[in-house]
Amino acid sequence: MLFSYLTPLALVLMLLAASIRILPEYKRGVVFFLGRFQRVKGPGLVIVIPGLQKMDVVDLRVITMDVPEQDVISQDNVTVKVNAVLYFRVVDPEKAIIQVENFVVATSQLAQTTLRSVLGKHELDEMLSERDKLNDDIQEILDVQTEDWGIKVANVEIKHIDLNENMIRAIARQAEAERERRAKIIHAEGELQASQKLVEAAHVMSGNPAALQLRYLQTLNDMGNKNSSTIVFPLPIELMDAFRSMRPKPPKE
Repeated sequence: MLFSYLTPLALVLMLLAASIRILPEYKRGVVFFLGRFQRVKGPGLVIVIPGLQKMDVVDLRVITMDVPEQDVISQDNVTVKVNAVLYFRVVDPEKAIIQVENFVVATSQLAQTTLRSVLGKHELDEMLSERDKLNDDIQEILDVQTEDWGIKVANVEIKHIDLNENMIRAIARQAEAERERRAKIIHAEGELQASQKLVEAAHVMSGNPAALQLRYLQTLNDMGNKNSSTIVFPLPIELMDAFRSMRPKPPKE
């Protein structure tokens, strides 16, 4: 008699233990009753009747996914290898379970194709210099396409853009040529400014013989400070005219 009572009680306890689920704060359970969607439950204590109900658990935390390395042909026909990292989370557990078979795999495949599609519309220089804009474009496209799956794409970051050795050498030569071009432009601008100042100085000295004389004497002084025993210099006629003009006139009788 005791055994006949204990058996049903044990079965009830086992059924009750199989029915009780505890979901943490960051998880939700999508419950189906005889194959039909019933409701989203959790967090906390959830009771699921075995055989009649089925529950799929969804994590609501942000998922970090590495987008595998992709071969991308840029708009200027340069082949590069690009990989990225994707941050997304489930905002609607019902859609994430019902609308797509495996939302993680589907999001990964969509991220790979979108990465190739977006980067293929840009030239190599844009890939290297405008990563923030490309990240925003990829994130916006993914966010729109995954909205029906109950997924919110928070961010996309391009990690590496790998080039072959020939392209790296070509970019290095291009950078070196650009630096040389800038150096020549700066040197030419300096020569132009110096010539303009020399023209202005020449105008000032031509109108003031005393200034011309002082500049000539300063030049002689600079030459005399050098280690040289003999100095040969021309004596311009204009300098003699300057001296004669500065000679005091004799008093009138």
